[in-house]
Amino acid sequence: MASSMILYWGSGSPPCWRVMIALEEKNLQGYQQKLLSFEKNEHKSEPVMAINPRGQLPSFKHGDKIINESFGACLYLENQFKSQGTQLIPDSAAEQALVYQRMFETLTLQQKMADVIYYTWKVPEGERHDSAVKRNKEALSAELQLWEGYFQKMDAGSYAAGKYFTMADVMVFPQIAYAFHFGLSQEKFPKLEEYHNLVKERSSVQASWPPHWKETPQGMEILKDL
Repeated sequence: MASSMILYWGSGSPPCWRVMIALEEKNLQGYQQKLLSFEKNEHKSEPVMAINPRGQLPSFKHGDKIINESFGACLYLENQFKSQGTQLIPDSAAEQALVYQRMFETLTLQQKMADVIYYTWKVPEGERHDSAVKRNKEALSAELQLWEGYFQKMDAGSYAAGKYFTMADVMVFPQIAYAFHFGLSQEKFPKLEEYHNLVKERSSVQASWPPHWKETPQGMEILKDL
């Protein structure tokens, strides 16, 4: 079954990483994959554009079914392979509600991180303002403190939505790892660091760890002052 899947991905991209973790958790190793370079603009190449007119990564195809949005792809994999590998969406209504809540809150964290990390790439030099940089950093800091607070209220060794690894972790862990890669302070966010250390040892995460992070464990320290 996995051999009929193909994933186009970029190293270090949290959305790509989510899909790769989900594939590993559902025991779907052996899928076709193509690592592409953002720097070389390979995400705009013909094979990607053929299944994803947005020219974005991840781009994912299973047989004749195309689903490129990372949340959608991960939910598709869970629904199509429910009885295989890790159950990522719990049956209990209460547990399910928290998993979905944390999953979709990840989108807010993702956007606020992008506003800070990609500011100088996305905003032309003449349009940049110190006040915008300050505002974006304050918003991200508040968001990260919110997540820090979630983990403070949970038992030691908890995952994002409780004692079990779920789809909430598939979604949020790549963002947390991305934050630490870009210099987030372990001392200021100790509970996020505990969570990061817990999940990074999981086999699905190790198997899909961004290859260029192995060569350069620490990225630019854009978030060190948060």
